[in-house]
Amino acid sequence: MELTILGSGTSFGVPQVGCDCAVCRSEDPRDRRTRVAALVDTDAGTRILIDTPPELRLQLLHAGVSAVDAVLYTHDHADHVHGIDDLRAVSVRHGKLPIYGPAEVLERLMGRFPYIFDAAVRPPRGTSKPELLPHPLEAGVPTTIAGCEVLPLAFAHGAMRVFGYRLGEIAYVTDVKTVDDEAIARLRGVRVLVLNALFEKPHPTHLSIPEAIEVARAIGAERTLLTHLTHRTAHADLAARLPAGIEPAYDGLHIAF
Repeated sequence: MELTILGSGTSFGVPQVGCDCAVCRSEDPRDRRTRVAALVDTDAGTRILIDTPPELRLQLLHAGVSAVDAVLYTHDHADHVHGIDDLRAVSVRHGKLPIYGPAEVLERLMGRFPYIFDAAVRPPRGTSKPELLPHPLEAGVPTTIAGCEVLPLAFAHGAMRVFGYRLGEIAYVTDVKTVDDEAIARLRGVRVLVLNALFEKPHPTHLSIPEAIEVARAIGAERTLLTHLTHRTAHADLAARLPAGIEPAYDGLHIAF
């Protein structure tokens, strides 16, 4: 399997508009963070995309990706879904694209982007729209997606339910505030864990960096990549003080095993 971090930044992205802090002015390319997304190349020879952030087109071009076989949605906050129209280029070239996620998330996407999902809305001649097929998932129930067994797990993100995903030896869990013992048990055995980590101090809807470290230790993956990082944390500074086996993610990070 292979994992590519397409984006590793918080909802503002880094650099943040209007900010002149040291991280926003940093010349370290790892401090330039687009909104969070990831790509998994499965052992079945397929590609599964996780979320469609606003920079999706640029992320796919940067990673050299021209096709994906399925999309998993964690939730429908703008920084995770507002690149959905960029799936147009994929579906036009390769046919209808299945998308998966919590039932309520798919319902809200269908309401927010009716031009995509309403079969009665046809693009004018010479134009196109994304051709997407929604498939709701049930938390805790493994499902074969693009030839890969995917385990969706539910987490709290404030008042919202979000899904994290285990795909074989890879787990992707972002925008969560807590990870309970049951989820920890179901994530043990992964080799690579991607986990959100926002600030040093507690936050009402996201794991803090210290909280993420504790969750990572409980799961015990060989490598834990912290994502959803803000402009308050420089990559090099964070990497220098994290425990062994835990590291900051960065845009374009690629892991194969």
